[in-house]
Amino acid sequence: MSSSHTVQRGRLRIIGGEWKKRLIRFNGGADLRPTPDSVRETLFNWLSPVIYNAECLDLFAGSGALGFEAASRGAGSVVLVEMHKQCCGQLKDNVALLGAKQVMIHCTEALDWMTSCEQQFDIVFVDPPYDTGLVKRSLNRLIRYRLLKPGARIYIECSTHEAPTISEQWTVLRQKKAGQVCYGLYQHAANAIDNGKTQTLGDLL
Repeated sequence: MSSSHTVQRGRLRIIGGEWKKRLIRFNGGADLRPTPDSVRETLFNWLSPVIYNAECLDLFAGSGALGFEAASRGAGSVVLVEMHKQCCGQLKDNVALLGAKQVMIHCTEALDWMTSCEQQFDIVFVDPPYDTGLVKRSLNRLIRYRLLKPGARIYIECSTHEAPTISEQWTVLRQKKAGQVCYGLYQHAANAIDNGKTQTLGDLL
């Protein structure tokens, strides 16, 4: 997730599931932002009814915090996509450390990877570097290349001042703010089982 020469190294703790309290290491550039514990806890409370056996995709995986948390909580498979070699090397080390056989890593650019992906997913995590326009582009490609199963949930994390224009085809399931971070869970109307109330992300930021 980084284009800077400044390197961050650290550890984070898995919050729940099989690997609860296990530490994983991360290694990457200055824009590597592991999702905070409080945000991850809220997110996976939202996902608890649907996480078991789900096929998950973690775009812009970075530290792998979201993908490993999903695997720990019973996801059937988790695909991590990350273009930076430092991050990928550490992700591979963490897969080996945890014995996470359900986790696959693709060290490549996420938007390009989506154009050739033939798998469909129940849950997708979209947490790119801030202020890059990658949220909107990622959502467009998820739909264009039909990567979402019916009822799929999409998690989006972005800065509060970054308000991407998102089609009214997207339904807001949950949304919260934490400091300068806005995060939420969404469905695309064409893939939703129960659409509920429809709002755009741009309306809520």
